[in-house]
Amino acid sequence: MARPPSNSPHKRAWQRMLSGRRLDLLDPSPFDIEIDDIAQGLARVARWNGQTMGDHAFSVAEHSVVVEDLCARLNRDWPMKWRMAALLHDAAEYVIGDMISPFKAALGLDYKAFEDRLETAIQVRFGLPGKLPAPIKKAIKQADRICAYFEATQIAGFAVDEAENFFGAPPSGLHVKIEPLPVKQAQILFLERFHSLLSAMESQG
Repeated sequence: MARPPSNSPHKRAWQRMLSGRRLDLLDPSPFDIEIDDIAQGLARVARWNGQTMGDHAFSVAEHSVVVEDLCARLNRDWPMKWRMAALLHDAAEYVIGDMISPFKAALGLDYKAFEDRLETAIQVRFGLPGKLPAPIKKAIKQADRICAYFEATQIAGFAVDEAENFFGAPPSGLHVKIEPLPVKQAQILFLERFHSLLSAMESQG
């Protein structure tokens, strides 16, 4: 059941989700976060602000699945919880959207603190540490940049040398095919991967 809005006189920023949850953006609670809301939002958030080729945008939901797959390929000894962390690495964007890095930098530390609080609530909600270990964050970031390289060169109009300059060259022999999906398919893909990882996490204890 959704929590009622606070009677506090202080201003609050609330986002009502289709699940009925009301997420307080200034003080997000793990209890107000649902995976169906995340999948709904991420499947409708376009990478590259929609400036990509093809009939469909490349959604953050699909990007997240690719990053998780890359992490699994590059870190074969990882327990499932870190693969779940990879899948959820951009989950905060179901609320705040996919802001390009230069805009995040322009907004400064207040934005970063806001994003960090939301990420922490999401991770705790799904059985992960509120703060990921630095080596895990670094590995996820590496996979994120590899995915960005393939997105840039396949659907965002970047030349190879330009993409290498911004994102670095991917490891030799590693390739990802970027195929933007319709919204509903991207949403289903994300949810199926989430539930598969969750089941595996529970099996690992």
